[in-house]
Amino acid sequence: MSFDPKELLTVTFTLFAVIDIIGSVPVLISLKEKIGGINELKATLISGALMILFLYVGESFLGILGLDVKSFAVGGSIVIFILGLEMVLGLEFFKSEKDVSAATVVPIAFPLIAGSGTLTTIMSLKANYGETSIVIAILINLIIVFIVLKSLNAIARLLGPAGLIAVRKFFGVILLAIAVKIFATNAHGLIK
Repeated sequence: MSFDPKELLTVTFTLFAVIDIIGSVPVLISLKEKIGGINELKATLISGALMILFLYVGESFLGILGLDVKSFAVGGSIVIFILGLEMVLGLEFFKSEKDVSAATVVPIAFPLIAGSGTLTTIMSLKANYGETSIVIAILINLIIVFIVLKSLNAIARLLGPAGLIAVRKFFGVILLAIAVKIFATNAHGLIK
């Protein structure tokens, strides 16, 4: 089996675009303030484990639960939509229990980092690219995710309170649009 650096680059950038950790910064800062902190390493490791798990057993796992990829994507889109509404309207739908470990898993590791879009993309990439390239691309993206999570305070200071509000509202609308797109793309044919 030969290793293709061009293939690795393609897969890495595809995952980077889908994970969109930079676009999630306002949501992450908002969640960090609400819950009093984020366990960056745990969030990175859990999202990484989900990605690797889905690479190898994603479709089979969903099949056991009687779900398909489209149902999974629709469920994730609803969570993303609610997060977007929170950001735009300044309301709180996800009640903060000040439990950092619970919030680290949902909604940070899933669906923000390893969301339905990321997991379905990983399953799709498997059809066209080698598993070695996909695993290395996942690891590269996890390093980027960890660095961004560790830098949230610096990013918040850089933007300032007014900048943070503006960016949060802007990305809230983007999240709503992404959620609607994921929902519309995958909801077709689910209701019979």
